[in-house]
Amino acid sequence: MTKTAVKTVGVIGAGRMGTPIVGHLVRKGFATRVFDLDATRAGAVKKLGAQWAAGAESLAAACEAILVCVGFDREVQELLAKGGPLRKAKPGAIVAILSTIHPKTVQNLAKECESAGLHVVDSTVCRGGEAADSGTLLSFVGGRAELVERLTPVLRAYSSDVVHTGGVGTAQVAKAVNNLILWACLVADHEGLALAQRYGADVEALRRALLMSSCANGPLEKWGSQTMAWAEDDMTIVAEMAAEAGIALPQAGVTREICRALKPRRHKLDAYGR
Repeated sequence: MTKTAVKTVGVIGAGRMGTPIVGHLVRKGFATRVFDLDATRAGAVKKLGAQWAAGAESLAAACEAILVCVGFDREVQELLAKGGPLRKAKPGAIVAILSTIHPKTVQNLAKECESAGLHVVDSTVCRGGEAADSGTLLSFVGGRAELVERLTPVLRAYSSDVVHTGGVGTAQVAKAVNNLILWACLVADHEGLALAQRYGADVEALRRALLMSSCANGPLEKWGSQTMAWAEDDMTIVAEMAAEAGIALPQAGVTREICRALKPRRHKLDAYGR
């Protein structure tokens, strides 16, 4: 495997996370090519200074590293399946899966792509859209050390912190753990603040005080801004992983059910528990 520095980066998926990542890559000097099935996103991508690719296949053929930022497990598999567009990548290219999917999917794809000289790693991100905008994401990355070393300057373009979590698939494990704790905290925040409101406490003053206490957590800090767009999907992956590992996670199961009901009423403390 060549150890030359990555200069050309492709991004598949120009959504809420992918688009700001593209901007940071361009600003850091990477020649950046982008493709999304939604062609209406081309204008915003071009304004950032990136090149819009005609398709995923042509993007793959031109890039030394490819970041996959699509929404679902199925989409990732279609891109990397035998005969899929990313199989046209240059020998030695690195495909980093930023999408939150099952770790076994990443591991299976990595094995399948080895024979084509394609290196698949997973590099999930945390901290949400605001961190993507500011280039302060936390990137977990799972894969062989030499691949992670080569990819790290790319990840640093949009991440203030990069953590090598182990072998391929472990970044998905790290993201699943992050999500499990994240949504449990958001549920607990709702319950605590709803209780405080019923007893007449100044909820906002209490929230700010709790951020200085031993129960400080990310959702409490960003109270009111969470869309919970991916909460149920995140917890479904956790449930699948737990079942396959033969481990009971009863609180995670309860959190999943609460999140399903909470999403349309999030942050409405008057309605919580009624």
